[in-house]
Amino acid sequence: MKAAQLVLIAMSAGLLFGATEADKRLDAAADTLHDIMAAPDKGIPQDLLEKSECVVVVPGLKKGAFIVGGKYGRGFILCRKAGAGWSAPAAIKVEGGSFGFQIGGSETDVVLLVMNKGGAKKLLASKFTIGANANAAAGPVGRDSSAATDAQLHAEILTYSRSRGLFAGVSLEGATLRPDQDANEEIYGKKMSNSDVVLGDVQSTAGAAKLLAELNKYSSRKG
Repeated sequence: MKAAQLVLIAMSAGLLFGATEADKRLDAAADTLHDIMAAPDKGIPQDLLEKSECVVVVPGLKKGAFIVGGKYGRGFILCRKAGAGWSAPAAIKVEGGSFGFQIGGSETDVVLLVMNKGGAKKLLASKFTIGANANAAAGPVGRDSSAATDAQLHAEILTYSRSRGLFAGVSLEGATLRPDQDANEEIYGKKMSNSDVVLGDVQSTAGAAKLLAELNKYSSRKG
């Protein structure tokens, strides 16, 4: 029995060691989405997720990375494709802006809901700044969107953040999103733009299976 357990541990360690950094971020993004959607009475309203055109997930933004590198983090964008459900994930970098990041905080998770095709098109550009290139608002939380204000319901992008286990809609005005071409190449084996990944016929990799499963669990609507 002990020998079998050792074999399983060794196999798990081998899989973990073999995973790329991008694969690890994809796995972390899946965990972030699961935790946020499963939060009792505090998650993203499922009806808003169902209406969204794209989702951006940036997991575990480390304070050290912010102080040293001046960047908030790296994550992924997935959009709905006509008749085909969610696209393959395209990698992004997030820089600047106000994330409610405070001294002493260990990490922050960020989720964006892009609510219409116009916002989705802008987000897939080479550079996108929240608030400047699209109307954004702190998203409402709860089981449904009944508590949403008029501004929230008419925003192109709804923004959410989680830090130290506390989850809420927050303003991310001024945050800039750029394609993470290095991560796209790491995932797909060649240089690809985010438009190529999201709008093209790119097949999702095994590393994205968990994230796609979480999205389909809460919203399987085809675009």
